[in-house]
Amino acid sequence: MNRLSLLDSNFLMAENRETPMHVAGVSLYRYPKGVNKREFLGQLREILLSSPDLRPPFNQRLVDNVLSRANLAFSWEVDREIDLDYHVRHSALPKPGRYRELFTLVSRLHSTLLDRNRPLWEMHLIEGLAGNQFATYLKTHHCMMDGVASMQMAQSMLSESAAGWKDYSPLSREALERYRKSKPSSGRSAAISRQDRNSLVERIVQQIGGGAQLGRALLKYANVWVGGGKPLNVPWHGVPRGSISSDISGSRRFVAQTWPYERIRAVGKALNGTLNDAVLAMCAGALREYLAQSGDLPSRPLKAMVPISLRVEGDTESANAVGFIVADLGTHLADAGERFDTIQQSVLAGKKVFAGLSAGEAALFTQLTSSPMILTTLLGLGQWLPAYNLVISNVPGPRNPMYWNGARLEGIYPASIVLHGQALNITLVSYAGQIDFGIIACRRTMPSVQRLLDLLEDSLAELEDLAGLNH
Repeated sequence: MNRLSLLDSNFLMAENRETPMHVAGVSLYRYPKGVNKREFLGQLREILLSSPDLRPPFNQRLVDNVLSRANLAFSWEVDREIDLDYHVRHSALPKPGRYRELFTLVSRLHSTLLDRNRPLWEMHLIEGLAGNQFATYLKTHHCMMDGVASMQMAQSMLSESAAGWKDYSPLSREALERYRKSKPSSGRSAAISRQDRNSLVERIVQQIGGGAQLGRALLKYANVWVGGGKPLNVPWHGVPRGSISSDISGSRRFVAQTWPYERIRAVGKALNGTLNDAVLAMCAGALREYLAQSGDLPSRPLKAMVPISLRVEGDTESANAVGFIVADLGTHLADAGERFDTIQQSVLAGKKVFAGLSAGEAALFTQLTSSPMILTTLLGLGQWLPAYNLVISNVPGPRNPMYWNGARLEGIYPASIVLHGQALNITLVSYAGQIDFGIIACRRTMPSVQRLLDLLEDSLAELEDLAGLNH
């Protein structure tokens, strides 16, 4: 048996019918020229079903024991009788096969819990899309992998050449081993070592006058609560209430859109910021207008949890290796330039907290500062004590066009998690000169979330005007 880490277990402990804790990716592909579409998808399905030797954790299920039934501790065991026909599914969209029909299907698929008696994943092949396209929807429990790990797995099934052909399943151990060989390990691990655990105790004791990085990071967080630390933002502090931070149902609404990478990067550069600053400002402008139109714009700025990767190069084993910062989105400010400056300053302050920490120390710091979030979720207090208002996450994807056995990958759209108190999640993937936004929301709390797509475009245009760029 393989015991799950505390961070990975948290995703299982916090799960219930209203808050499924799985993540997914919707990938769009264009059929190779001249193929019989039904036969081609049939071949892909057979490849997915071909390997009896799946890679961890796709070959593992949760151990059923007293601790797991009490939702206290979890371990993996190898499932010797995996029913691949259950996990690999084939769906067809109704005509006319627009993205609207695809989003409706994904919204429904993303609303259902994974079966804990089986390995915690599903792979859907989806045909019937107009425009010579098909899609996949890969759904995995967040205790299995984070966004970066998902991208690693995706790249193990893809080729940079349209002529490339892989007759082994991307879920197989063979695919993992081939990927590892193509990406040499740095030899370091992001796991928390015994030395780091001892360091935590020693450094907290020595935090006054000792110069310990971890102690200073904790003090910076504490300082915010006594009125200092600006422009640093921390969970719960100054987080406004509103519809976006209300309780949620188990139903979901998924929408997606693509923007040119260079268009967004140019805004960040022209405003002396980064691409991530521009993404956050783009989201902030859209959210400000969305809430203003519904008469629910809070007087205090929305706060976004922004994950940062703690995964070291070559790490293909950690399920989740992430930290987070809290960004002030400046949604109370009418001026786009002031919002951009506010966002940039809060992000820089958050990054400084992690500066100088080892990967293990950063993971410890993340667990210490995020543990109360798990507690409020378990107690059902998220809508009363929101740690932040939403999640905005940016996951790096392949830089070059990729192909799955000749089918060109045209977009990667993430579908993530929402919680009580955080009814909206915006996750994006950079891929081959574009940025693919995947937006997931509670269907009851934010029934018109599709309006955000137009508002994101309006917000980007506003930032381009501010930066003096033509569009």
